[in-house]
Amino acid sequence: MHSFGYRANALLTFAVTILALICAMASLSDNFNSPSPSSQIQILNINWFQKQPHGNDEISLTMNITADLQSLFTWNTKQVFVFVAAEYETLKNSLNQVSLWDAIIPTKEHAKFWVQTANKYRFVDQGSNLRGKEFNLTLHWHVMPKTGKMFVDKLVMSGFRLPEEYR
Repeated sequence: MHSFGYRANALLTFAVTILALICAMASLSDNFNSPSPSSQIQILNINWFQKQPHGNDEISLTMNITADLQSLFTWNTKQVFVFVAAEYETLKNSLNQVSLWDAIIPTKEHAKFWVQTANKYRFVDQGSNLRGKEFNLTLHWHVMPKTGKMFVDKLVMSGFRLPEEYR
């Protein structure tokens, strides 16, 4: 006869194996989802554009952010982290990214939204490189699953330009 400890070990090993198999199947099922999110960002106002005392440019923007990210949610999605970044080039760096706004979307019901906001984080460039600069606003998202790997993607909206003069 097998002892109680031997039987408990066999049962626990079997249960963990089945749990791992179910988690793997859940993770693989996300590969069949082909999301089609949409977004639009409008700059309503440049609240200020100034040179800081130590020489860096700083900007405050008011934006309308409209997004429909419902297609990112599956039964395996725990939450979605979303943020808007300003992306531009300078002579020193081929890509500069400054996070302007972010949010955590907990459910599919909250994934279709419209927000009018000033940038949550400071838009500062190291130097005086922003006058007349063209830049993109990019909506990034990170889909955090209940099990499996995190999915990351973005939508780039181009055609924005900063003023030539400080305000």
